Amino acid sequence: MPAVRLAAISAEPLDLDAHLAAVDDAAVGAVTTFVGRVRDHDPDAATAVVALEYSAHPDAEAALRRIAEASVGEGGALVAVSHRVGRLAVGDAAVVIAVAAPHRAEAFEVCRALIEAIKTDLPVWKRQVEADGTARWLGLGG
Repeated sequence: MPAVRLAAISAEPLDLDAHLAAVDDAAVGAVTTFVGRVRDHDPDAATAVVALEYSAHPDAEAALRRIAEASVGEGGALVAVSHRVGRLAVGDAAVVIAVAAPHRAEAFEVCRALIEAIKTDLPVWKRQVEADGTARWLGLGG
């Protein structure tokens, strides 16, 4: 079975339980998760953040799978990862990652490497919408 069990770009709300189920395996002893949520503030924003609008390149899902595969490397981890697109309200999950591995160190390392690579390498862009109506694009990744 492949190490990357799920790699999706989705317009639908992300389900942590589905990601955990995707990496469920009797051979693993550690499972880590990461949920990146829309927060109500940004240090560079003049007013409160009310939404993020994510757009993805048509090849973003394939890129997400490659990023996940690279994060696993030669190790024994299993990965499920999704990134949401569309308009997300404060509190909505934008990214969900579940990593299962034989040992906790590998699970944490793969999870951390994966979110950091998503932030820099995934062709997904976000537009931040503030309470005063100001909106600005924040560039490649998160």
